[in-house]
Amino acid sequence: MLTQTTTRVLEPADLGAALAVLESAPVENAFVTARVRMAGLDPWRLGGEMWGWYTEGRLTSLCYAGANLVPICATPEAVRAFADRARRIGRRCSSIVGPAGPTGELWRLLEPAWGPARDVRAHQPLMVAEEPSAAVAPDPRVRRVRKDEMDVIMPACVAMFTEEVGVSPMAGDGGLLYQARVAELVASGRSFARIEDGKVVFKAEIGAATRQACQIQGVWVAPEHRGRGLSETGMAAVLQYALADVAPVVSLYVNDYNTPARAAYRRVGFRETGAFMSVLF
Repeated sequence: MLTQTTTRVLEPADLGAALAVLESAPVENAFVTARVRMAGLDPWRLGGEMWGWYTEGRLTSLCYAGANLVPICATPEAVRAFADRARRIGRRCSSIVGPAGPTGELWRLLEPAWGPARDVRAHQPLMVAEEPSAAVAPDPRVRRVRKDEMDVIMPACVAMFTEEVGVSPMAGDGGLLYQARVAELVASGRSFARIEDGKVVFKAEIGAATRQACQIQGVWVAPEHRGRGLSETGMAAVLQYALADVAPVVSLYVNDYNTPARAAYRRVGFRETGAFMSVLF
């Protein structure tokens, strides 16, 4: 019997209730919803635990605790409960990421025990688009990356990740997990690039995908090709693919200090609807 307000680790039988919470905010929750749709709530398959917060016996908030700590539809009371659980367990994640309000409060409560962070990105605008670009023509040379092009796309992925996060994805396990993730995106037809003379000029992936929404990630232009508008025409192409083949709403989030990228995405047709926050360890 659950008390009026309590938190616990969810089990496979809780899947329906968890999906109801996740799908109440399909754009914000696309990353975790996609994982849960694929793996269920078994921690081994999911890659982490799903914590649930109950109010008057009803599941109202979630927190994914895996490689990332992600508060989901989290009320202030739920955030405090999730912080208490996370503090008791100790830090096992490489980042905290999610909607800016709950994530900021979660970090405020955890920082005395978990800090300092390597980087805190307190305001990352969440941008969405529901129609192909009306102002920017898609680059016809942007296409899906083929399975036999892994050796071409991997250096660009590593360069993007290192530039964005500040550490190489090849550290630790030699990049095995990262290479597997890139291969998964290529195999599923969600990796896109413009390739010239065997080198990537522009690339992006559709990282998370559900029936309601998908999320573009890993946008990168080779340094020697920057300043030519390739990010805009490339994004217009990926947006067109995403809307036609994946989901009716396409989202991304971007660092607030990256004003050129924010302006480029707006020109393509994305609009800002909220904000995420990331705490990197």
